[in-house]
Amino acid sequence: MHIRHASSSDFQRLQAIELAAFETLRNAGAVGGVPSASSDDELRRYLDDGLLYVACDEDGAPVGYSGGYLVEGFLYVGEVDVLPAWQRKGLGRRLIATLVEEGRRRWLAGATLTTDRFAPFNAPFYEKLGFRIIEGEAVPRHLRDNLERQVGNGLDPVRRIAMALLF
Repeated sequence: MHIRHASSSDFQRLQAIELAAFETLRNAGAVGGVPSASSDDELRRYLDDGLLYVACDEDGAPVGYSGGYLVEGFLYVGEVDVLPAWQRKGLGRRLIATLVEEGRRRWLAGATLTTDRFAPFNAPFYEKLGFRIIEGEAVPRHLRDNLERQVGNGLDPVRRIAMALLF
């Protein structure tokens, strides 16, 4: 498995990966409704911040990706998706590690994200990687804003949480 920086020519494939991974989330009860993927603008933000990575199979075909952006001195992990056939092989862990390593290299304060509280490959997975749930006044503004936007887009507020990994 090879992880490389993505380019804008990868966007369509990354969106297809995200749509395929949506079904894994749906089966875990983390999402419902019509599948959706990151927009070109969202992917462009990750790319412009140098935080868009693609995991490729032995033939160079993308099978997973991670993307983030810089906010308030932190790396925000915006998306991590792996094709269902490639899940549970450590690829998500490697994609997160790539983002975290880049955040440390840039001397950021840490990494943050929002995720589903209950799906085993979400909050429990991130806790194994050192992320901790943050609540109340400890939640930075950018995470509060993201949680509000996600709930506004139909995600269950009981299931959504903020997490952080301090460097």
